[in-house]
Amino acid sequence: MSSWVQAFAAGAAAAAAWGLLEPLDRRAFRFPYSDIALLGKLVTRGPSWRPAGWALHLVNGGVAGIVVWAIHEWAGGSVLWLAIAFAIVEHLLTYPLTLLTDRFHPARGAPELPPMARSGRAFAQATFRHLLFGVVLGLLLSI
Repeated sequence: MSSWVQAFAAGAAAAAAWGLLEPLDRRAFRFPYSDIALLGKLVTRGPSWRPAGWALHLVNGGVAGIVVWAIHEWAGGSVLWLAIAFAIVEHLLTYPLTLLTDRFHPARGAPELPPMARSGRAFAQATFRHLLFGVVLGLLLSI
């Protein structure tokens, strides 16, 4: 299997870990936000939002895996620390977009999509999720 396919699979696996831990971190951070719901309810509010959200989440993770692998191939160094840094930088750059999702997401106000832009809990939860993604991705790419 090519290293690019392996990078995609590692990213998808890291995204799966994130998604599987969502119910636990929602309780730990006492904040009901779900990335799976954000993505799935962007494309449908019918009963298929969950599989759609999972599919989009796994593809996003796979693409991130390829990007991290490409940066690693170009720059070298520790792929673990690169994956963690990538995930945290991506989080910090995209978190301000919560202002847009809070206002314009078609399913805003759903139980899994509370307002996030001004919530410290939401920011902490998202930081945890991105850190988890980076660690899992980095470990898988190190194998």
